[in-house]
Amino acid sequence: MLKEFKEFAMRGSVLDLAVGVIIGAAFGKVVSSLVDDVLMPPLGRLIGKVDFSNLYINLSETHYDTLADAKSHGVALSYGNFINTIINFLIVAFAIFILVRSVNKWLPKPAAPVTTKDCPQCAMPIPVSAKKCGHCTSAV
Repeated sequence: MLKEFKEFAMRGSVLDLAVGVIIGAAFGKVVSSLVDDVLMPPLGRLIGKVDFSNLYINLSETHYDTLADAKSHGVALSYGNFINTIINFLIVAFAIFILVRSVNKWLPKPAAPVTTKDCPQCAMPIPVSAKKCGHCTSAV
């Protein structure tokens, strides 16, 4: 059983997947930092010095000064963090789109499907599905 597990784990696709997950996690942290530390402060300032991470809906009648206070009492709907998460997702999705698009440009184009063949008698091109040659009328 240990030998089977080793064969499974050392397969190329499993190793590729593991590397992809690890790089994806690291990339996610970089994007989260980009959104939280670089993009959101200027965006919040542009729309009136709003810090998205502190936006919430108070679900009780008691006033709380911060999101942390409201969460500690379990009465906060934190839509600001949701906005940050959506922006993180969009940036990651766009970056992956750009990466896949550029990798696809590096890969060779698939061969065009074969639509003609040469007649064995006259060597003229004819459609693959032809039963007779249109040039010499021999059966193909």
